[in-house]
Amino acid sequence: MFVDRVKIHIKGGNGGNGAVSFYRAKYITHGGPDGGDGGRGGDVIFEGNPSMNTLMDFRYKRSFKAEPGVDGGKNNRSGADGGSIVIKVPVGTVIREAESNKIMGDITKSGERKTVIKGGKGGKGNQHFATPTRQAPRYSEPGKFSKEYDIILELKLIADVGIIGFPNVGKSTLLSMVTNANPKIANYHFTTLAPNLGVVQGKNGEDFVLADIPGLVEGASEGIGLGHEFLRHVERTKVFIHVVDAAALEGNDPVEEIKKINNELFNYNPELAKRPQVIAANKIDIPDAEENVQRLKAEYEPMGYEVYPISAATNKGLDELLASVAAKLKDYPEDIVFQEDFEEYQEPEIDNQPFEIEVFEDNYYVVSGAGVEKMIGYTYIDTEKGFAFFQKYLKEKGIIDALEEKGINEGDTVRIYGLEFDYFR
Repeated sequence: MFVDRVKIHIKGGNGGNGAVSFYRAKYITHGGPDGGDGGRGGDVIFEGNPSMNTLMDFRYKRSFKAEPGVDGGKNNRSGADGGSIVIKVPVGTVIREAESNKIMGDITKSGERKTVIKGGKGGKGNQHFATPTRQAPRYSEPGKFSKEYDIILELKLIADVGIIGFPNVGKSTLLSMVTNANPKIANYHFTTLAPNLGVVQGKNGEDFVLADIPGLVEGASEGIGLGHEFLRHVERTKVFIHVVDAAALEGNDPVEEIKKINNELFNYNPELAKRPQVIAANKIDIPDAEENVQRLKAEYEPMGYEVYPISAATNKGLDELLASVAAKLKDYPEDIVFQEDFEEYQEPEIDNQPFEIEVFEDNYYVVSGAGVEKMIGYTYIDTEKGFAFFQKYLKEKGIIDALEEKGINEGDTVRIYGLEFDYFR
């Protein structure tokens, strides 16, 4: 089965907590703080794997977590770092953040790595908080939480040349004749339900990757049939071979079919319609094909298209067709931007994220928001210093003023995630 789009959940490793510890030894009863630091959490890394050609491996395993860092220990011992997790994906995989649909990474080369989530930093042990006036701090820093996301993995085949055209015009036959690929071939619609790849070995060393894109239909750009799934795979191709049935065996008009397919390319992404394209007028070994070949040349050669009469079944005209394609690839820029709508995901600034306050019966106030949640996770509220920081944060972020605007009075209850307290000015 060919799987080219899947949703998974990823999470980095949380940082280990710093330790609260004091040096103890024979005859030493009041040693100084020696709490070690927590280890750093593991990262989530994606890596391009050339041996994979679908996202099938993610069909049953949908959750991936890096290891957390180990808590710090006594005697200034730091906790071990958590192990990173390396998720291998096919070359050509786009990594999108599910909620915004923005791109977090694009794996375009074998062995290429992209770190999507950094592990949380380890917390500092109490040895770091000793001062001349506070020589025995009984608090440390908790490890930082790592991020987690629902993401979409989307495979877009990377091929130099894409074979496009309506179903049953001979695209798979063409691929099988010019490469070592063995696509399933038969005389019925939608024989090919997944793209096939093959390598063309040119006579002069001009090797290139050729992809048979499954048959497109009118309305594909609007999602009719499997349109979006098929069109996704033409976005990275540099040159198109547009195959038509010149014999019109099913009553089709090859001139109109080219117009329809090109219109779908334009509607899906206008840049695709600008890619170099050659027309392969197939099945010329069948009588009555010559008339349509002449019509195709009359219609499209004035527009700059090259029309090549071929018979994929008998190899006729294939050398000329491939030579033209190789010449176009030779002149093609290597630094082409295939992802025209590239919009990179940017992590929101936590401190600038808004908060919400909900008021319930019995004067019960609930404060929520990503920044508030992060602050709670980073702070030990049950220590003197931690509680002072907590109060300062509420005041500086405007939460105190917002609570008072909502009508809070002394003695009313406030809940911020796992923390609940009574409000006093």
